[in-house]
Amino acid sequence: MCRLSILPIVGTVAEGGIGMNKSLKIAILVVLDISSLILVYVLSLLFRFEFSISSGQFQQYFGVFLNNIVWLLLIKITVFAIMGLYSSIWKYASIDELVRIVAAAMIANAFAVAYMVIVQQSFPRGVYVMISILDGAALGLLRMSYRWARYRFGGRTQPDSLLRTVARSLRSSGGIPAHCKRVMVVGAGDAGAALIKEIRQNPGQSRRVIVAVDDDLDKLNQRIYNVRIAGNRHDIPALVQKYSIDEIAITMPSVSRMLTRDILEICNRTSCKVKILPAYIDLISEKVSIKALRDVDIEDMLGREPVLTDLEGISVYLRHKVVLVTGGAGSIGAELCRQIASHKPRLLVCVDFNENSIHEVTAEICAKYPELDFAPVIASVRNLVRMREVFSAYRPHVVFHAAAHKHVPLMEDNPKEAIVNNVLGTKHVMQVAEECGVSRFVMISTDKAVNPSNVMGATKRLAEMIVQSCSARSGVSFSVVRFGNVLASNGSVIPIFRGQIAAGGPVTVTHRDITRYFMTIPEAVQLVIQAGAMATGGEIFVLDMGEPVRILDLAEKIIRLSGYEPYEDIEIKITGLRPGEKLFEELLLAEEEVDRTAHEKIFVGTPSAAPGELEALLAEPDGLEAAVSAVYCMTDAEARQWLQRMVPTYSPADNPYI
Repeated sequence: MCRLSILPIVGTVAEGGIGMNKSLKIAILVVLDISSLILVYVLSLLFRFEFSISSGQFQQYFGVFLNNIVWLLLIKITVFAIMGLYSSIWKYASIDELVRIVAAAMIANAFAVAYMVIVQQSFPRGVYVMISILDGAALGLLRMSYRWARYRFGGRTQPDSLLRTVARSLRSSGGIPAHCKRVMVVGAGDAGAALIKEIRQNPGQSRRVIVAVDDDLDKLNQRIYNVRIAGNRHDIPALVQKYSIDEIAITMPSVSRMLTRDILEICNRTSCKVKILPAYIDLISEKVSIKALRDVDIEDMLGREPVLTDLEGISVYLRHKVVLVTGGAGSIGAELCRQIASHKPRLLVCVDFNENSIHEVTAEICAKYPELDFAPVIASVRNLVRMREVFSAYRPHVVFHAAAHKHVPLMEDNPKEAIVNNVLGTKHVMQVAEECGVSRFVMISTDKAVNPSNVMGATKRLAEMIVQSCSARSGVSFSVVRFGNVLASNGSVIPIFRGQIAAGGPVTVTHRDITRYFMTIPEAVQLVIQAGAMATGGEIFVLDMGEPVRILDLAEKIIRLSGYEPYEDIEIKITGLRPGEKLFEELLLAEEEVDRTAHEKIFVGTPSAAPGELEALLAEPDGLEAAVSAVYCMTDAEARQWLQRMVPTYSPADNPYI
């Protein structure tokens, strides 16, 4: 949408992503600018006429000023707004802003002079010169004063300001050029020392390590390559201010992720760019360098420890086997393909209905594992005939069933599609798996299946019950792995947040207190594959998701990781819970009991009985197929009612469609 605005300041205030607090601050700055402009005109006239207020000339030109004050101020404020002096109010000052201020003052005065010529009035030429100089000084001083006050009274680390820019220029004569980034190294161990040495030996990288910090008290005030260890992690904000640090490099690849998260929280209180060395970097081969540093990601902020898997146990049931993955081009399915490929299966079959996505997965897998026999198959789990054809052609030993409709709001609007795909599709894959003698079948489920309040969760719970019921009378090891949200999956909250941030905001959160469980996609898939090695049939494996994360906190962290300040640069808007959405998710039903497994992050739940109507449908050869076909002829409301009969724990109390 195109929006025409006379003044950029008006357009900025009108945008939905800007809050009243920011608009008020912009208005205050405009008022301060107007006051300073008036003061500059008065001072310039006083200087020109040697503070002789009673002189006739002063009175004459002061009258000219009063007659034209409104137009002169309007012209200058308009030029300032057009040149971005108000849209950049919350950004940290830099040399670019200094140039913009000076240029804005000169251009504004040029327009003011042109106006005076048009109205055939004028000031002495010396007054014009003084006004141009004093305008730039006044504008810069106001902005520097704001940043100083924000640091002094706001309890925040002082952002890069005009004063620091000038100070850095002066320091360049002391051996640190003004264009060099001033770096703080966090972690004075082997990795930190190697990085300091690498930067010291390569001055062309435009970086200088100024100071280091470490929690080891024995290292305090010692030096590494003449870099002083000046404090611990709690001193980071103060040291950033003291040494005018631009960039923080976290060089502790072997510490726990919880500690890394704590350090990142501290670093986020500063305005510095934060880089981090990846975990388990090879220190022996001296690979620590600037190139090894990477940007901080949201996974670092969650502080989850890496998953340890029984590689030998996994290899036993995957190596030299034919493995088939449904939904193989989705977020979970694609990662399953990547990790399964590393265990050297005889053949990996990737089944998906999305042509473009499966093309991308095929290109990636074939490039990384050129020796792997990989078969991409375009097919839908809804089509029983096509599933029989695929399974008969490839005769898989192991099946991972990840194909499903997963988006809660979409499934609320399309309940019959959810039932056909998530329920009947699962039954189809299980049926042909049994016909072809598959040894293991693992279905991917979700925490939304526990006491579901939405259609998507209810269909996944129904699919779980079908797996458990069929496993009891089958020779195939049918099992389920249930877990919560995965970070950065297609359509999940993190890609949505990042898109909103890229668009300038606002970032939308449905409720201030809403929480979700999260784990990374690779972590979830490792545990899924590990659970598959443990399965004997009928289990629902529940993954340890750690502590639930408040979505509002997650939004704030992602905004900061993107280089912005929440509520100042990017607004966060609370939109209200969507249909079928719960404040918090659960991992277990009330009647389910869990036992520990050999893996500390995997638990197994006891099977729960399916309702009699579902058991009757499953006992008939085509009972479920006929029931779902009948559902497809129902209204959406009737389809939801059918789903409630099949899933007694489905409670759509807040669903506006029922």
